[in-house]
Formats: sequence, C-alpha cells, structure tokens
Amino acid sequence: MKIKQILSILEEMAPLAYAEDFDNVGLLVGDQEEEATGVLVCHDALESVIEEAISKNCNLVVCFHPILFSGIKKITGKNYVERAILKAIKNDIAIYAVHTALDNHKKGVNKIFCNALGLTNTKVLIPKPNFIQKLVTYTLPENHEQLRNALFDAGAGQIGNYEDCSFNSKGIGTYMGNENSNPEFGERFEFVETQEIKIEVTFEKHLQGKILKALFKNHVYEEVAYEIYDLQNAHQNIGLGMIGVLETPMNEEDFLSFVKDKMQCGGIRHSAFTGKKVHKVAVLGGSGSFAIKNAILAGADVYLTADLKYHNFYEAENQLLLADIGHFESERYTKNYIVDFLKEKITNFAFVLSEENTNPVKYL
Repeated sequence: MKIKQILSILEEMAPLAYAEDFDNVGLLVGDQEEEATGVLVCHDALESVIEEAISKNCNLVVCFHPILFSGIKKITGKNYVERAILKAIKNDIAIYAVHTALDNHKKGVNKIFCNALGLTNTKVLIPKPNFIQKLVTYTLPENHEQLRNALFDAGAGQIGNYEDCSFNSKGIGTYMGNENSNPEFGERFEFVETQEIKIEVTFEKHLQGKILKALFKNHVYEEVAYEIYDLQNAHQNIGLGMIGVLETPMNEEDFLSFVKDKMQCGGIRHSAFTGKKVHKVAVLGGSGSFAIKNAILAGADVYLTADLKYHNFYEAENQLLLADIGHFESERYTKNYIVDFLKEKITNFAFVLSEENTNPVKYL
C-alpha cells in the first residue's frame, strides 16, 4: 500500500477543505508515492515521536498539530521544529497533519470532546460560513432523473441530516443553433421551444470539480446551461466548537471535578461561579477565547476550552462559567479517534498509537 492510499482515507475522515485558511494541513513532509511500512498516530510530531516511528518501522506519522505551521527559510536544526523535520527527511518519514480539518468536522475534535463528557443533543457552536454553493441547471424531462442522481452521487444535495435534496421545476427552454451547432433537438438556425426541467442543488464548495464533472458527463445537451452561486448560509454540520447537554444537571464545582477526571486535567482555571446548575455545555478544543460570546449567545451554562488569558475571564460577565482545562487536555482523545478510524477502514495494516506524551505544559 502506498502512502497516498492512506492519505485518501485520512481525507475522508477530515477533508482538507474543512480546514481554516490560516492552517497548514495535509502532507507536510515526504513522498506520497512511497510504500507505507506502518503509520504512527500522535498529537505533535516532535523529534522524539519521529524516533518512535523509526523504532516501530512506521514511515508515515499522522499528527494532529502541524509541526510546520508557518513558513521557514532555513532548516538547520536550531529549534524543535527544524530538528523534527531534519530527522524525518533523513529517515524517509512522511508527516501528515489534520488539525482544523478535523476541528471543523461534525465527528471530529469537539464531538470527541463532547462524547468524553457524555453530552447529548450536540450541534456545532460556530457553523462555517462561505462554504455552500448552489448549482442551477436545465435539462430535458427524459434526462432529468439520470442527471439529478449523478449530481447526488457526486456529493450534491446534502442539507443537515438529509441527503438527495433538490428543487425541480418545469418550464419552457428556447434556443437556436448557429452553423457550428449540433442540437439534440431541432435543426441549425431553427428556433426551438421545448419542455425543460430546472434542477437546483446545493453542495460544499470543495466538491465543485466533481459536481461539474458529473453535470457535463450526464447532460444530453451539446452546450450545458448552468449557474453556480455562493450562498450566505452557514454550514450547520461543519464548524468550530460544539454545544450539548448533560443528561443530569450538576452544580458547577462538581462539574469541574467531573471534567478534570474525564479529561485528565492537571488543573482547571475558571471564572467565578454563577450559582447556576450546569446543564448546557459548550466546548472548543484548543485555543477558544474567540468563541466566548458564541457560547453565551448559545445559552451555555459552561464553556470549556483552553489558552484563555487573564482578561478573557472577565468576558464571562457572570452569564456562564468559563473554564480553561488545558490545550492538550481538550484534544487528548483525538489521536485515539484517528487510529480507530484508520483501523476500521484498513483492517490488515499496522496503525500504531504513539506512546509519547507531547504535552509541553507540566503541573505541580
């Protein structure tokens, strides 16, 4: 099996198009045409993790955080990033990162976070904007069903918990071909009026190439009339953070103790207790100070995230309990999820969960 075959499965789990614009996801180091000997899954692809991969005969390291985040001009081994990259290159080890591609997935980082706490009725906290497009096209009634099904197969028509969604309307189409035309019906220079079906479907914008390929392949017209629009609708199943409910409400202190145990936290920094029972819980794995207002607007009793600064705690405004449980801790079960996903997809290959604890934060 080549590395690229494993990468295609990882893209099923966390499509790279889901990642935030600032992020650096995908294959960071290595040749995807190489034969894969084994896959080591980790949180951070540090030098010690690359050494672990070497010892376990794994030439692909799948990490959550990208070891290469911003551009570098020299690789001399002067810092932890360069040392990891040099060791990977010297030993023909590929590095692939998922990061916000998995953050934004409805079954990704924040769903894993919610599952660890037993939250139910979960939904995305900040739905992803500018991600939905709409295709409008026109065809003959005889071609309508075949074309529509081909668009569905290419990924169009997904709306929330529903698939194969479309709107179809009847109308009259007109055309007249010139001397270079080859009309499906009628003759050149003949004005033709014919019954047509208008098909409207939405799709995730990164699928546009597949959608257009299906359109052109399955349409009967020589010249295909179509329109693509960018929609303002946010994608309800893709986005950052998640909110859900506890089956049994708890007081705030008991809830934080519960979180500390479930997420194996070294400590939790939090705002003042509000005195309310905790029922509705918002989470965002990793750095989440930007979403405090979103958690308040969503009616959360508690917002769990990481990397909060001093003044962020004032933003709780006694409207909710704000808790920083630690960056690593809020994402700690992500690598387990990746391994389980890969093992389910490929049952006869070596997928190894890294034993290295790459959390740089220590507690007394």
